[in-house]
Amino acid sequence: MTNNTFANQTAIITGAGVGIGYAIANALVRQGANVLLNDFDPDLARQAADFINQAQTGSSGSSARCVSCPGDASDVTFVEQMVDMAVKTFGSVDIGIANAGITIFGDIFTTTPDAFQTIVNLNLRGSFFLAQAAARQMREQKKGGSVLFMSSVVGHQAHPGLPVYSMTKAGLEMLARQLVIDFSPLGITVNAIAPGATLTERTLDDPTYIPIWSRITPMGRPATVDDIANAALFLVSPASRHITGQSLIVDGGWTSVGVPPVP
Repeated sequence: MTNNTFANQTAIITGAGVGIGYAIANALVRQGANVLLNDFDPDLARQAADFINQAQTGSSGSSARCVSCPGDASDVTFVEQMVDMAVKTFGSVDIGIANAGITIFGDIFTTTPDAFQTIVNLNLRGSFFLAQAAARQMREQKKGGSVLFMSSVVGHQAHPGLPVYSMTKAGLEMLARQLVIDFSPLGITVNAIAPGATLTERTLDDPTYIPIWSRITPMGRPATVDDIANAALFLVSPASRHITGQSLIVDGGWTSVGVPPVP
């Protein structure tokens, strides 16, 4: 992909203050897209957008920029407001990336109704209604677009303590397949990425994370956020216009061999 692959396109990315979402937003702006960057934390959202714009300053031939839009990505009214803001600010919505998600550990015996609802609301409800709102706008524009869900390897392979989280991630992959029916006639692709162990601000807080996942990942290391961002950009780019309804696992081979994450 060239530096202007996404010129004149606008992307909405939820949960992008740090980690994978931030890396995707940064990469899209570098390649010419305008980005509406969402995070629940207002300060984090603004800081992330400022960092991306500062890095972009001085880039030759590109006026792409990033604006923050803090709020709750599980709130349907707010999701619709994000789409409206993107259109008012940049003129269109061409890419919708439902990256926001939450992980709460707990087995089937200890998971509370409140924890269950919190996970489902953000991971499934927020993703579903971002896809709906973004696709409605793309339908009005009549020029196609791309929707991308953020799944996980635990949507493919059981992991201790994640019964609800893994259920939501598997559900997102089915949603990507289902939406092919409605989106394809509009020229909208819809896919999912299933990251494996990835180095983010959260996982780097665990001193055992790199040693364990380097040992049990066939490629010998966890993913970086750029590994996931590269896959995301491919799936929302013109290079993948005939790929839809698919889930791409980015895990260094972990799900292929099925090594458990604990000794």
